[in-house]
Amino acid sequence: MNPDTDTDTDTVTSAEALFYQANDLMAQGQVDAAEATLRQALVLEPDLAEVHANLAWLLKQQGRFVQAEAAYLQALRLAPDNLQIALNFAVMLAAQKRFVEAEQWYRQILAQDAGRVPAWSNLGVLLASMQREDEAEACYRQALVLAPDYRKAAFNLAYLLLRQGRYDEGWAMLEARDSLDMLQNLLQDHLPDAPSVQRWLGQDLAGKSIIILFESGHGDMIQFARYASLLKQRGAVRVSCLCHPALKRLFASLHGLDDAWAFDEDLAINDWDYWVAPLSLPGLFGTRLDNIPADLPYLHAPLQARQDLESHTDIINIAGSDLRVGLVWQGNPQFENDADRSIHTLQVLQPLAAVAGVHFFSLQKGAGELHADDDATAAMPLQLNKQLSTQLSNLAPHIHDFADAAAIIMQLDLVLTVDTAVAHLAAALGKPCWVMLPAYQPDWRWLDGRDDSPWYPGVVRLFRQDRAGDWAGVVQQVSRQLAGLAAGSGKA
Repeated sequence: MNPDTDTDTDTVTSAEALFYQANDLMAQGQVDAAEATLRQALVLEPDLAEVHANLAWLLKQQGRFVQAEAAYLQALRLAPDNLQIALNFAVMLAAQKRFVEAEQWYRQILAQDAGRVPAWSNLGVLLASMQREDEAEACYRQALVLAPDYRKAAFNLAYLLLRQGRYDEGWAMLEARDSLDMLQNLLQDHLPDAPSVQRWLGQDLAGKSIIILFESGHGDMIQFARYASLLKQRGAVRVSCLCHPALKRLFASLHGLDDAWAFDEDLAINDWDYWVAPLSLPGLFGTRLDNIPADLPYLHAPLQARQDLESHTDIINIAGSDLRVGLVWQGNPQFENDADRSIHTLQVLQPLAAVAGVHFFSLQKGAGELHADDDATAAMPLQLNKQLSTQLSNLAPHIHDFADAAAIIMQLDLVLTVDTAVAHLAAALGKPCWVMLPAYQPDWRWLDGRDDSPWYPGVVRLFRQDRAGDWAGVVQQVSRQLAGLAAGSGKA
């Protein structure tokens, strides 16, 4: 979801030159110089509200919330009728989960200007985050009544509708996402001399070729790559995909796909008839809850990755007869909701150590990854270090891309993960996968109130926080279910 913020550049003061110089420095990413310049302007004109506001915005971007709040409040004391400053301050309060205060500011702004479209959309984001979805929907729709082309409100409404399973309208609203603007340019950048390639919007594909462009993260691409086979069923003679480099080898196994290209390599083919955005495919195929294409598995571990793993099977075999569980606790820190969807304190996982008959294998890459030269649990803190010392093996050094991860996952009984691309990978492989979800802004694709997923029927099980931040409760629930599984068949 995308709250609207902006910097206020309306100023007529003797510090004007410094004010605009600071704005230029901010645009160039020179944060320290911009801050120094704004503070210099305030020495000259300490009562200039716009300078205080831009300083607040800059401090907020750095996570310096206490200082940013003081600057915002000073700006609002000097310019109480400046609704843009008030709007930016409310966005910061919402980012800190100070929901009651943020709502008060949004409603105060709308009381002064009921036609202020960004305030309606931002209030909707706030209410949705508080699980007041009916009120949120009303706010988004009011924004769209006032400004039918306001894309942020449409996108935010799409997020809400899709999470509720209202797919018909949700897919249509999702077409307001910003990433669509970049895709045509992306294709032209890769194929500057290619013939004109049209966007596919449902045209007849008989005898035609089409390329699925890459969009969003690895998990999105894995989830929506399933539509390649449907494009083939529509009559396409060649279906290609431009994807993240780490997905290229894996996608070679995708049913219905003729070739996969990484976005960091030159394309040897340049004569596609159409291109399509992956997140547009569900809408173009009229996907509803009752007709999701979910023939699992639709991905497979490539032969070369399986052969590469053979020399390391002794690592996996150390589990003996224990349940083999892959473990991922953090996602990409650049993701907008990563602070809530990831487990950042590994002590939270301590109850897992008490489950008998389970051996854990770390599949964690990137943030939180255990280092190859560490003891298998050297990065695990406090009690976990001892309790998991014989129960956790680090497989991350053997994972170089998603093909490697797929080969490893196929040797496991179960994958336990937070909401990351690994969840989609395991599920697309048809491997049982337990996904731990946050209460705050859970991703739309897992829907509301379900413990299963129609996108991955029979393999995904969802464990949701009862309240924001309560990973301990989720891990306790998972531990109980794991204990029962290990004491039973020993297989998920």
